[in-house]
Amino acid sequence: MCRVLKIARAGYYAWLHEPESGRTIEDKRLLQLIRSSYDASYGIYGYRRITLDLKELGESCGPNRVLKIMKNNGIAAVRGYKKHKSYGRGRPQIVPPIHLNREFVVNTPDTSWVTDITYIRTWQGWLYLAVVLDLYSRKVIGWSMKPTLAKDIVLDALLMAVWRRRPNEPVIIHSDQGSQYSSGDWHKFCQKHNLIPSMSRRGLAQYTAHGTMLLQNPFLAA
Repeated sequence: MCRVLKIARAGYYAWLHEPESGRTIEDKRLLQLIRSSYDASYGIYGYRRITLDLKELGESCGPNRVLKIMKNNGIAAVRGYKKHKSYGRGRPQIVPPIHLNREFVVNTPDTSWVTDITYIRTWQGWLYLAVVLDLYSRKVIGWSMKPTLAKDIVLDALLMAVWRRRPNEPVIIHSDQGSQYSSGDWHKFCQKHNLIPSMSRRGLAQYTAHGTMLLQNPFLAA
């Protein structure tokens, strides 16, 4: 092979036994952290979200390096929806019926979910948190946090809930009439994953049977 490639045999064997570079060793270490973050999100996180997780751990790697490591090792975020272009303004919102009918006490899991968005003030500004709760257990089964109120925040939270619970029967997903929940992408996602959208009417808060706000502090239900 050395003769074909026209390289010195001594140089080839020196390269063959050369230890891994510091960069390669560091990439392998980061790969373990990336896999941990990816597995903890049930395959939802992409390279941007994983980069934020690594920075919280004190790592200084950038998103491009995380993306390269993920691509080289076949790690990719699972996306259950596609972004669609919107044309024009003033299109009427999609408002489905109130399928939940204020029945906030259920006897079986994965029959009725509720979702909402709240905001959290941090030293770096406001962050928005979307959560999905199972009314049976009152536990958070999906969540997403972003610096903006783009519709992706609710889709990511719902996608996490679907992948974690994998319901076999149709599930009611109840929300308010926020623009994120009345978008075409939201309803296409629900249709694709056998979810039944339900919306409260304007001016009606999402109350539990005890009269307290169900989504006032989602972390208390976790």
